[in-house]
Amino acid sequence: MSDAYNPPQDPLDVLHLDHQLIVVNKPAGLLSVPGKGEHLADCLIARVQAAFADALLIHRLDRDTSGVMVFALTRHAQRHIGLQFEKRQTKKTYVARVFGLMKEKTGTVDLPLIVDWPNRPLQHVNYETGKQAITDWKVVKYEEIATRVRLFPKTGRSHQLRVHMLAIGHPILGDPFYATVEARDAPRMMLHAEELRLRHPEGGQGQRFRAVCPF
Repeated sequence: MSDAYNPPQDPLDVLHLDHQLIVVNKPAGLLSVPGKGEHLADCLIARVQAAFADALLIHRLDRDTSGVMVFALTRHAQRHIGLQFEKRQTKKTYVARVFGLMKEKTGTVDLPLIVDWPNRPLQHVNYETGKQAITDWKVVKYEEIATRVRLFPKTGRSHQLRVHMLAIGHPILGDPFYATVEARDAPRMMLHAEELRLRHPEGGQGQRFRAVCPF
């Protein structure tokens, strides 16, 4: 990751709004929450709160990941949806372009992850101290030197999809932390949170929010 932080200035892309929650399409390159220092103050939660003062954080996406992010507009909604994330009751679908041609059409990565302390914020596979992390994947199509896949994380560890794809030899194209040299040549990190399914905090009805993949 370079030191220069120049987040995109796209207007807020609201996918859904009601009196309990707001769902937005986060652009790649924008922090979900502020970083340390004034130069990292611009972030999605600040932009959402500028338009909706009551907005509350529930979850986050990595800076270089785009896609569906939900914010609560009440404390009840924040608790209700936060608990769904905690209990793994939400369903998340990501689209990624990974380096190389994957041999199998579908598979599961089950590798425990933990922060790599000397190299924070990087994460790594660790069988002794790592926490369970599971990702299902499915090939969408093959490209010349890459594969387009859908990723279905069953757990929500930090950098989970990025480290899991690297671990099976197919790093995500353009990943500033984990991409191998040959996989770095991309206009952005090719990872997008395409769909999020959850239960609405009022009444518990299933909801599906979707943001079209931009790559």
